[in-house]
Amino acid sequence: MRRVAEPAYTRLPVDERRGQLLALCTELFTRHSYAELSMADIAREAGISKALLYHYFPSKQELFVATLHAAAEEVSRRTEPDPALPPVEALAHSLDAFLEWVERNGLAYRKLLESAGSVPEVGALIAEVRDRTSARILEGLGAGAAPQPRVAVRAWLWFLDGAILDWLEHRDLSRAELGGLLLGSLAGALSAAGAEALLPPPNGPARPRSPSSRSGPRP
Repeated sequence: MRRVAEPAYTRLPVDERRGQLLALCTELFTRHSYAELSMADIAREAGISKALLYHYFPSKQELFVATLHAAAEEVSRRTEPDPALPPVEALAHSLDAFLEWVERNGLAYRKLLESAGSVPEVGALIAEVRDRTSARILEGLGAGAAPQPRVAVRAWLWFLDGAILDWLEHRDLSRAELGGLLLGSLAGALSAAGAEALLPPPNGPARPRSPSSRSGPRP
């Protein structure tokens, strides 16, 4: 296991120390289940005392939840739509940014979905992210308040997770090909909902963004 670089009791600003601990726990909770890790294990890996760890996070559950939310916020930042782009193009770029993050964090993504049914905090976070993501997509496409597009987009987000898990398992599609498939499936769902004008079917797979357009790792 990798340790935080600073000596055990180096004094750091509160936000910096919390950020380091959350980054470390993102890695630890990816490689180990919640039950496998104790606060003593985490403190040892961080190179700090258990008492200091409890000073920042009163319980393992609070630390776990904070780690989940920090990861979700990072993905949200990476997939924020570009307001300068047309809505459909902005959606394609946000989707590619999310797939890029998954490509780099496949194990974390897979374990997150696998634990959704058994860890209430994970299930609640995934539901919150899906709600936020569907609202953002519908707003970006100008869908209004009609229920049919809402149902189509929310159902598509479940399809998206299943398609990505298959992609991580088989790795026989490029990221661009998967992105094109997902955009096409969303267009098909909206068409079935009578809202095909919101997202015309793409002509081909979405092109990955150039490195210069990436802001750093969601839809």
